[in-house]
Amino acid sequence: MEPKDRIILALDVSSYEEAVDIIEKFREDVNIFKVGLELFTSAGTKIVEKINSAGKKVFLDLKFHDIPNTVSKSALAAAELGVFMLTIHTSGGFAMMQKTAEALVKASLKENFSRPKILGVTVLTSIDNECLKNEVGIAHSMTTHIKHLSALALKAGLDGVVASPQEAEIIRSNCGKNFLIVTPGIRPSWAPQNDQKRTLTPKEALQKGADYLVIGRAVMSQPDPVKALKLIHDEIADA
Repeated sequence: MEPKDRIILALDVSSYEEAVDIIEKFREDVNIFKVGLELFTSAGTKIVEKINSAGKKVFLDLKFHDIPNTVSKSALAAAELGVFMLTIHTSGGFAMMQKTAEALVKASLKENFSRPKILGVTVLTSIDNECLKNEVGIAHSMTTHIKHLSALALKAGLDGVVASPQEAEIIRSNCGKNFLIVTPGIRPSWAPQNDQKRTLTPKEALQKGADYLVIGRAVMSQPDPVKALKLIHDEIADA
C-alpha cells in the first residue's frame, strides 16, 4: 500500500464545515478519514456522505458497546451508510462481537453491498498498566489482556482490532498476517505525546505489524499540517 492508503486522518473537529475544510486540504494525500464521536454527534450522517462523495473512505470510530442485539443493528445502520470500517468494543464480549459479524455478513450477501471491516477496540491508548490494574480492575498485564481480547475478536469473526502500536507485534504473531491492526497513538519523534500513553513513531508501528495508522493531532497541531503529513509520508515509505 502507498502511504496515503495506510494513513487514517482523524477529523477530530466539532463541525461539518471544519471537517470539510480538512478533507479538501488533504484529499490528495489521504484516502481514509476518521469520523469519531464528536464529529458524528455534531454533523451526523451528512459528513459520511460527504467523504464518500469525495471518493474517499470512512473509518467510523463510534466504538459501539452495548448488548449484542443493539450493537449488531447499529453496525448494520453504519453499513448502510457505506462506511469502510467501523469499531466495536471487544470488552462487550464474544457474543456481541460474533452477532455483529454474522449480521453484517448475512446482510451483505443478501443485499449485495460491500461489507465494512469490523474492528474491535482493545484498550484505549490513554490507559497505561497502572490504570488498567488499579482503575479498570484487570489483574494481568496490558500485553496479556490485549493478546486475549485480540484472539477473542479473531474467534468471533472480526476483521481486526484497534490497539496501540506497542501491542502490534504480539497481535500479529498471535492472530496471523491477515488480521487487520489499526493503531492510534502514532507520534513522530517531533510531535508531542499529549494524553496518549502507549505511543510509537509511524515507522516503528509499521515495523511491528500495523496495517493502518490513525493520525490526528500529530498533524493538525503542527504550524504547517501539510508539511507534517508529508514528513509522515516519507517515514511510512521508508518503513
